[in-house]
Amino acid sequence: MYRYLGELVTRVAANGALASGCVDFALPASAALTRVRRYSAAVTDQEDDPNFFRMVEGFFDRGASIVEDKLVHDLKTRETPEQKRHRVRGILKIIKPCNHVLSVSFPIKRDNGEWEMIEGYRAQHSQHRTPCKGGKFIYKFTLYCRKRAPDINAHACVTGKPISQGGIHGRISATGRGVFHGIENFVNEAAFMSQLGLSPGFGDKTFVIQGFGNVGLHSMRYLHRYGAKCVGVGELDGSIWNPNGIDPKELEDYKLANGTIVGFPNANPYEGSILEADCDILIPAASEKQLTKKNANNIKAKIIAEGANGPTTPEADKIFLERNIMVIPDMYLNAGGVTVSYFEWLKNLNHVSYGRLTFKYERDSNYHLLMSVQESLERKFGKHGGAIPIVPTAEFQDRIAGASEKDIVHSGLAYTMERSARQIMRTANRYNLGLDLRTAAYVNAIEKVFKVYHEAGLTFT
Repeated sequence: MYRYLGELVTRVAANGALASGCVDFALPASAALTRVRRYSAAVTDQEDDPNFFRMVEGFFDRGASIVEDKLVHDLKTRETPEQKRHRVRGILKIIKPCNHVLSVSFPIKRDNGEWEMIEGYRAQHSQHRTPCKGGKFIYKFTLYCRKRAPDINAHACVTGKPISQGGIHGRISATGRGVFHGIENFVNEAAFMSQLGLSPGFGDKTFVIQGFGNVGLHSMRYLHRYGAKCVGVGELDGSIWNPNGIDPKELEDYKLANGTIVGFPNANPYEGSILEADCDILIPAASEKQLTKKNANNIKAKIIAEGANGPTTPEADKIFLERNIMVIPDMYLNAGGVTVSYFEWLKNLNHVSYGRLTFKYERDSNYHLLMSVQESLERKFGKHGGAIPIVPTAEFQDRIAGASEKDIVHSGLAYTMERSARQIMRTANRYNLGLDLRTAAYVNAIEKVFKVYHEAGLTFT
């Protein structure tokens, strides 16, 4: 319920590089505009260990450099070509940095008696659409402030809540389920599979997962259910391997009982890096920068599905493109969690569960439809053969019973992931990007955010 606190309370040691990344905001206007036009050499050509912020900047620059000319061409304004380009570059410059960054400091007392100051950060990158994944911080917030305007500028929005506290069914598995749907959309696309030398579908696919937490477990569960075979799982304390397949339920039960996957009886210990194991699909679902220039040439998988945030460095990303390996990018693939969090937010705004107002109406409508068909057939043919009962199939009977909230959430998530995948595919084809799905995803995002800023208008001071 309070998982966002973990994002807020970020140790300085883990984020020390953030300060160097923020220096970019102070660049002169000319330098900043130049950076928007190119894939940042400082990130991609000189470093294999950039911080996550600089990695995103580099990927943004690459997408912006590709889409800029199209944005200029599509502007329907009475401006000169030079003025249009200034407008496009200006909006791209607005999109790139964070709008708001909040820094907080507070003390903690460790178990050994030592006192330590903790610094945390909350960044709201863009506010062209709300809600932001963040919060407000007000010094000495009092009951008086809350009383005077309880319905304006609500001061908290938490998702991932228990069902009894306004949560939503399907949120726990949402990120892993989104990973599955994201892989599914590309694995079933014959045009992309032919470029990799693979056949469409999950039936003959093997996969390896690094990280057996929430994302890894549910990704493994759904992939296994639809026919793919998990041959390896890696965690910080060890990895396991079974070429005949690992059952996700058995592994989950073992980890719950033992606190580790090490020693799992239905698999063998794996020596070496599980990332470099032989498989069709590799799912890094643990932490940042796991795939780097050092190990990119040793990766045997043909598909890398980024369940974690930023598992691939820009240098490794370039190597994968050169080696004809398809990377399904994190900004798309692990969006299932925030998508269902959005559904939860909408549910809370409406103060009613999904489907509650329509369950009975839809069920009765379906029965009336069947009765109408039966009566029509009996009027036409019944005098020759008696009654003609119309009996729903077992599958249709389940649907007649009414979609549960979980059914609606799963359907909405699947549709969202499919629609986004189609947009990425179209963009990749339009700009002749081949297997560079990351750049295609960034181009899509830039086009959407640019359109909102341009059409909403800007105020200058």
